Amino acid sequence: MTLADDQWCFACGPENPHGLHLANFYFEDDQYICHFTPQRHHQGWSGITHGGIVATLLDEIMTRMLSAKGINAVTGEITVRYHQPVFIGQALTVRGWINRKRGKLIETEAELELTGGTVAAAARGKFVQV
Repeated sequence: MTLADDQWCFACGPENPHGLHLANFYFEDDQYICHFTPQRHHQGWSGITHGGIVATLLDEIMTRMLSAKGINAVTGEITVRYHQPVFIGQALTVRGWINRKRGKLIETEAELELTGGTVAAAARGKFVQV
């Protein structure tokens, strides 16, 4: 299988008019990082970012990190733990890192941090190299 990028990814695709338009990813030591501020059209309950958007942010940071390291992989499994609400308009930092690589299976983790470093949500992912 060959993975192709047509710039329409919901999370980072610049051509997708309905996407999150995540950009400016960078490495800091072994962590891959991006920043995002959810807007009203990202909400679930009034004033609170939809949990699916939070999960998407965590999945995207892990997937993009692998791609940035030259590893073509797809999500096999993701587990998200929500620790507290993420309010609309809050500046967020999303971090991802690799825990272990065994053959074609890569285990990762990610955190979504509020300003000040409080972790609002965390994820563990299993990715399969293609």
